[in-house]
Amino acid sequence: MSYDIYKQARDTAWKFLIDNRVTSLPVNLSAICRKRGILFYDHDRKYLSGNERGGTFIDCMGKYSIILNPHDNVLIQRYTIAHELGHIFLNHFVNQTISNSNMEYQAERFAIDILAPACVLWGLNLHNTKDISEVCNISISAAQRRAERMEILYNRNKFLISPIEMQVFKQFSCFITQHKLK
Repeated sequence: MSYDIYKQARDTAWKFLIDNRVTSLPVNLSAICRKRGILFYDHDRKYLSGNERGGTFIDCMGKYSIILNPHDNVLIQRYTIAHELGHIFLNHFVNQTISNSNMEYQAERFAIDILAPACVLWGLNLHNTKDISEVCNISISAAQRRAERMEILYNRNKFLISPIEMQVFKQFSCFITQHKLK
C-alpha cells in the first residue's frame, strides 16, 4: 500500500476523533452514529455476502445505515461499525478512485485508529494486548494486531509529529492523565 493511502486513512481518523469531540476510551460509537444520523441494524446473512461482517447502505435521502451480522459478538460488531464508518468518512461511496483492496485497507486503518489511537495508547504507556483490549473495548485479536504495531511505533519514537495528532493527544489529555499506567 502506498504511504498516501495510509496517511489519508490515519488523518481522516484523527479528524473524526477531533470533530466528534472524543476525549476518552472506549470510543462511544453508538452516540457518534446517533449524532450523525447513521443507523445500524442487526440483520440476517441475506443482506451480507460471503464472509462480510457488515455493510453500509445509503437510502434515497442520502442517509447511511450500517448492517451488522447479529451472530457476531459485541466487540466484533464494534469493530465492524468502526470499519464501516471508515468507508463513510473516507468517502468511499462517493469517490471510488482507489481499488477495492485499498478501500478495505483504509477502512481497517481508520477503524483501529479511532478505536485505539496510537498517540493515546502511547500517552497511556500501553504495550500489551490485554491492556489495549480492556481500555479500548476491542477484541483480543484486534488488540494483538494493535500491540504489534505499537511496538514498531514505540521503537520509531515519532509520536506527536503531526499537528493533527497533537490535537488528538491534547483532546485526550485529561483521560490520559487519569488512566496512565505507571
